[in-house]
Amino acid sequence: MELLVDRLTEDPSELEFTGSADWLASCAGDPALGKALATPVHFSFRAHCMRENLYLEGFAEAEFDLGCGRCLERYRQPVREPFRLVLEPAGARVPADPEGALALARDGLVLSEELEAGWFRGSEVQLDHFLQEVIAAALPQKPLCREECAGLCPSCGIDRNVESCDCREEQPQSPFAALAGLRDRLTAKEGESK
Repeated sequence: MELLVDRLTEDPSELEFTGSADWLASCAGDPALGKALATPVHFSFRAHCMRENLYLEGFAEAEFDLGCGRCLERYRQPVREPFRLVLEPAGARVPADPEGALALARDGLVLSEELEAGWFRGSEVQLDHFLQEVIAAALPQKPLCREECAGLCPSCGIDRNVESCDCREEQPQSPFAALAGLRDRLTAKEGESK
């Protein structure tokens, strides 16, 4: 998605963009992200100038086919992620990191750590990598088909959402159990030396 800076005014322009699975995979450099996309990703946003700065605000919508982190079942994850971006003119500034310098040269845009601010240079700004970052930030770190998912039994492997088992779950030993044993041995040695 290319943003033409010269066409923006102080009055917001309504913009839309729809990205395919191939588009998402190529932006992310991750084919798995594109394969997980179940519906095209749709971006709706407003863009305008605020003095010399550019301001974008909108949201991204899509659905992804993900695997639950507890039961491993596939499920559909809807995503609706709002975003905001304020870009300052880069002027003569050059990003300190090589990746930022490459992004500024390639896209006319370099993002800050917060993903809501950055610099731009030139009359055309490529938003593809920014939009991909919006989608990546919206996806769950640990996908769950539902909050109350019981997951798989660690002993026999059955799906606890479907059936139950008679396996006994061992409680994990405290990480301090080894210290308690050490304390007991030291106390015993002190008793022997007296």
